Amino acid sequence: MEFIPTVLSGGSGTRLWPVSRTSFPKQFCDLFEESLFKKTLNRLKPFGSPWIVTNESMNILTKTVMRETGIPFEQALFEPKANNTAPAIALLCKVLEQKGKLQAIVGIFPSDHLIQNEENFSAALKLGQECAAKGQVVTIGIKPTYPATGYGYIEVSKEVFLESKNLHAFKTRGFREKPNEQTAEDFIQSGNFFWNGGMFLFKTETMIGHLKALMPETWRAINELKPDLSNLKAVYDLCPAQSIDYGVMEKLKEQVCIPCDLGWNDVGSWDEISKLIPNGKVIEVGGHGNFAFPFRDRLITFIDTHELIVVDTADALLISKKGSTQKVKQIVETLNAKHDVRASEHPFEYRPWGKFEVLRDTESFKSKVIHVNPGQQLSYQSHKKRAEHWVIVRGSPEITLNDVIHHVKAGESIYIPLGAKHRIRNPHATEVVEFVEVQVGSYFGEDDITRYQDDYQRT
Repeated sequence: MEFIPTVLSGGSGTRLWPVSRTSFPKQFCDLFEESLFKKTLNRLKPFGSPWIVTNESMNILTKTVMRETGIPFEQALFEPKANNTAPAIALLCKVLEQKGKLQAIVGIFPSDHLIQNEENFSAALKLGQECAAKGQVVTIGIKPTYPATGYGYIEVSKEVFLESKNLHAFKTRGFREKPNEQTAEDFIQSGNFFWNGGMFLFKTETMIGHLKALMPETWRAINELKPDLSNLKAVYDLCPAQSIDYGVMEKLKEQVCIPCDLGWNDVGSWDEISKLIPNGKVIEVGGHGNFAFPFRDRLITFIDTHELIVVDTADALLISKKGSTQKVKQIVETLNAKHDVRASEHPFEYRPWGKFEVLRDTESFKSKVIHVNPGQQLSYQSHKKRAEHWVIVRGSPEITLNDVIHHVKAGESIYIPLGAKHRIRNPHATEVVEFVEVQVGSYFGEDDITRYQDDYQRT
């Protein structure tokens, strides 16, 4: 039976500010040598080619990771707006129904969680598929390590639905909302409660049946979706924003849970990360227990300080006592109130053709380092208020200047006069072109661009 692992990728990116921001949320950040999103996709690929449901605002970031992991773009569904998990799963089920995959087993997984015990994860997925094939909705339960008040819980009965090796799929007694401290303690003591990590398995037709019965308004809207998705925005506007937990899981009369020790962490704060990442280039003199997440290879030192967390980026520095990093949301709120773009934006930005990073931005000049992906090119454009100098540092691009083509090598440069039409193209199949751009003029906004031709329909 076909298995379709599906990654839900959303989030606002505030809990791990300043590394994670709205424009570049947690799942895309290289927190553990590679991003959590990439880790999730690579973990799932042995079970089937993953699908992705995410927001249109993450289109470029998502496709960049899909390209790097070899996943076809056709397996990404881009929501016109964030609408919580129930409409996302309903959308996926409708598309799979249209593709004749009613009998396929679907797995739902968050994009931004860390799983360190992949052997147990693999065993849980295999048992979960067996249960789902029998018509059950399956939740992979996380064995709690402390009485957490920030997660929902699943209560299991003693009745075993299926078992395999050391794993058991228990029938459940229901979902419980996030508890207070005493209730969480009681849950832990009972041994029958497990964290809900948002990982579910079901047959497509099984979930469609539950959506019809339990979320009729959502399914009526989604059921009008055209195969070419041309009316997706209109359909989504009719869907209430609800979680699948509230809309379906809490209302099911029968379902199963597979409790499992996955080495799971939702990586929800810098305090959590400080326990997961070894301290890198940090020197402590007369202090202890400090943690630093440095910007690139920057050295961070501590003198006579204890239990501090320092997070460094190109344009923002966070310093917090351990145990207090959840207050970072207040920092983001303050920045938003001041209309400071650093609340949500980084100095770097991904584009369909590659990415750029702003190095300096002054009244008289602006400098960037720009990467052009293999086979890609920028739009043919001109500027009214600035001239540009390009210095090629990697690759051999093809540069068009006022309809004349120039072949430029690493170490060479070219001058783009104010008003001149220009573009850069990377003709290589595998190598990235990298160049430094220095803009000189009176205005450096991204809106000072007149496009004459563009591969991405931005003219």
